[in-house]
Amino acid sequence: MDVISLKLDEMMLKNVDKSLKKHNFSTRTEFIRTAIRDKLQELDKESLLQEFLKLQGSKKTRTSDEELRRIREEVFEQLT
Repeated sequence: MDVISLKLDEMMLKNVDKSLKKHNFSTRTEFIRTAIRDKLQELDKESLLQEFLKLQGSKKTRTSDEELRRIREEVFEQLT
């Protein structure tokens, strides 16, 4: 595992410390790792949604209700 150095202003650090207690994180490192992981997942979801929106309407034939249900389930699985 690599080590990084992070500078935060005093107010942000106080907010991090409050959140540690409020949400039962044991260390600042645990809190920051979780925040980064959550942000990366959010960005992945946004990318998947953008790809889906690009495909929407590009098909020349009509999509059946069953096909739409299957696609929704696949996208939901990828987003969770």
